[in-house]
Amino acid sequence: MSVPPVDRPAHVRETAQRLAQGMARAVLAFPLTPFDDDGSLNQAALEAHLEHQLAADPGALFVACGTGEFFSLDPAEHETAVATAVRLADGRLPVVAGTGHGTALAAEFARSAQRAGADALLLLPPYLAKGPQQGLVEHTRRVAAATPLPLIAYQRDQVSHTPEALAEIARIPNVIGLKDGHGDLDNMQRLVLAAPDDFLFFNGVPTAELQARAYAATGVAAYSSAVHAVAPEISHAFFRALTAGDTGTVDRFLNDFYVPWVRLREKGVGYAVSLIKAAARSRAQELGHDVGPARPPLADPDPEHLDQARALIATGLDLAR
Repeated sequence: MSVPPVDRPAHVRETAQRLAQGMARAVLAFPLTPFDDDGSLNQAALEAHLEHQLAADPGALFVACGTGEFFSLDPAEHETAVATAVRLADGRLPVVAGTGHGTALAAEFARSAQRAGADALLLLPPYLAKGPQQGLVEHTRRVAAATPLPLIAYQRDQVSHTPEALAEIARIPNVIGLKDGHGDLDNMQRLVLAAPDDFLFFNGVPTAELQARAYAATGVAAYSSAVHAVAPEISHAFFRALTAGDTGTVDRFLNDFYVPWVRLREKGVGYAVSLIKAAARSRAQELGHDVGPARPPLADPDPEHLDQARALIATGLDLAR
């Protein structure tokens, strides 16, 4: 039996439709936040990096989220990053801003994103606390109430929704979707069945490409791509092969690039972000901009691991060509 639709405001429906169209045609980009060597926000590099990401024409731009080190940004930097992305995107595609921490701070970051012109919000898991299902629902409800912006919930780490809790979340008028970072496909299928037909889902596990085929079998074909932040060419070539049903090309990408990349990512703590950022920094001359180092508590990867990352990126780019 299908789940009854939710009566959502017109602007929420419109943004959700734009995001659905973007998810269907391309990967979702999660750009980095460039810093100077002294740790300050590098505005010129941010603009250059966002231009490079936009030139690849992703389905949507998720700025100041996990790959963008949301957890290390102060409110002013967050608003600057979001406003810069909105200005450069110029309406060409949806710009989704990260928000998170505890309920009060998440609501404040949401209002900051609204001031900056974001189209929607991605609600990252609350800091440290592990709440019960009803607490997570109420947290989402209160952050969603802070602005009229459409909001996508994000489950990973200590946040994992039951189908019953997700059904409550999906009935909040401006909550339009869920990003999943767990990779539990049994629960994913239950969540999809518990939500209205217009509710958006996408695969957001680290290196989501590795599980893209499995997620698609649950009805969740869209996914985020951290690799897009360093090599959009690889991300889009894989997406084209996947959507075209080109099994041979998909398998080559998985065997020669994505599986080795995941093995390398698992060799260090925080590598889901810091390895991507270091690899992007190593391409600075080729890309025409430098994204700088990661901020503590992240740290640069082991030099040997960075050499391996460079080699893998070169292999992925060869496959993409």
